[in-house]
Formats: sequence, C-alpha cells, structure tokens
Amino acid sequence: MTRAAGFTLIELLVTLAVLAVLASMAVPVSQTWVQRRQEQELRLALGDLRRAIDEYKRAVDEGHIAKAVGASAYPRSLELLVSGVPDQKDPKRSRMYFLRRLPRDPFAPDVPPDEAWGLRSYASEPSDPREGDDVYDVYSRSQRVGLNGIPYSKW
Repeated sequence: MTRAAGFTLIELLVTLAVLAVLASMAVPVSQTWVQRRQEQELRLALGDLRRAIDEYKRAVDEGHIAKAVGASAYPRSLELLVSGVPDQKDPKRSRMYFLRRLPRDPFAPDVPPDEAWGLRSYASEPSDPREGDDVYDVYSRSQRVGLNGIPYSKW
C-alpha cells in the first residue's frame, strides 16, 4: 500500500498557526519602524527650521536685513524665510533666502506646512509658547508621545 504525497490537515493548521504568530509579532515591529522614521523626519525638519531662524537673526545682527525700531531680530513669519528678504548690504539688493521650502511635520501630513507648526515668539516663555510678532522657535503641534516618552510638542 502506497501513501499519497502531501500534507495532512494537522500539518497545515500548525503551519498556519506558526505564520499567524510570526505575523502578529511583525506588526508592532513595523509600526515602531514607521514611527522611528517619522521621528527622524521631525528632527530634521525642526533642525532645518531652527537653523534658518538663527541664520535670519544673524543676518539682521550683521546689518544685511533692516530691523524696525523696537522689533526683535527674528522673522515675522516662516514664509519670510522662504520668500526671502532684500540684502541691505548688497548694492543690487538681491534677495537672501533661508529655506527652499517649508518642511512638513510628519505627524500632521494633511495640514499645509505653514499651518502645521506651532510658533513661539521671542516674548513668550519656553514653558508656555505663544505666537506673537515674530518667530523665535517652532514646535510640532502633534499630541502624540515619542518613543523616548517625550511629547513631540516638547522636542
């Protein structure tokens, strides 16, 4: 008597159970990987914005950008960093640009970049950031908490 080649129902069920366990372990790992990638994008975006704000202030301090009396040396808006400002020391008054485009907040993909970021003015306290006449710092408006346990709005 010869046996037919193939798998028994028990063997197939055991294989499916093993695959289900492996798949259930892979889902959290992939979610963590996606969140880690978004956090890296957020770090880069915040770094780019903060560098541009610092470069703008440096340009004001060096006399390249005119400063109104009583105003701070920080930009009035993030859009100003993209649209540029005339260089007061250049005879041709060529424009100085600090960003090519506003970066997106990876945790607010459906919000336009100019509305996604929380803005802190120079006059507001670090513990209670508020918008004002200038942009001293930026932060994510996301209510989510990072893998390190710190809310993204505090990064």
